[in-house]
Amino acid sequence: MKKITRKKHLEMKLQSIPPHPKPKVGLEQYTTPSVIASDLIWNAYSLGDIDNNNVLDLGCGSGIFAMGCALMGANSACGVDIDEDSISIAVETSQKLKLDNVNFILSDIDDLENVSGIDTVIQNPPFGSQKNADQGQDLKFVDKACQFKPNVIYSFHMASTEEFLIDYYNDHDLKITHIFRYDFPIPKIYEFHTKEKRNVNVIVIRALLNF
Repeated sequence: MKKITRKKHLEMKLQSIPPHPKPKVGLEQYTTPSVIASDLIWNAYSLGDIDNNNVLDLGCGSGIFAMGCALMGANSACGVDIDEDSISIAVETSQKLKLDNVNFILSDIDDLENVSGIDTVIQNPPFGSQKNADQGQDLKFVDKACQFKPNVIYSFHMASTEEFLIDYYNDHDLKITHIFRYDFPIPKIYEFHTKEKRNVNVIVIRALLNF
């Protein structure tokens, strides 16, 4: 496949990736919009974290970040998710896009082992947008990402926790270099939702492990 050279073209390609086929409230599944995914991947590419790198996406959902990185020249991109429905649609979509540098693993991240040679982690874990959500899941994903010893981690979090997160990253010897800010749309997909859509302020922290 011809390498993408414009962010708008990347966004258009990512629009073809289906959302979570059967969103599960217990997993706090919300699909990352293509405009947000393309912006973050483009920034990561510009910072040298995608092209010829081995990329890992923990909690990949239907695979938008893994496939986006593959489209932008990643050496390899691997998506991991506990949800069989999401992995199935990710595999199907990657085959339609004829991406031979991406693969997907059905697994709980706690059980994930023997993944080596990772350069970059890009992940959108459950970040606690629901009032009754299991808080701290995003930090669990950050801790797991660190176990694979990548050079850099990109991770989504609630913007309201930014001050705490900065301390947390610093305490775990992670050097924050960039903080990207997005209005993340949460559509009405669960029974308890009362609005058609609401925007949640989120941040994506870029942090270095090897510095």
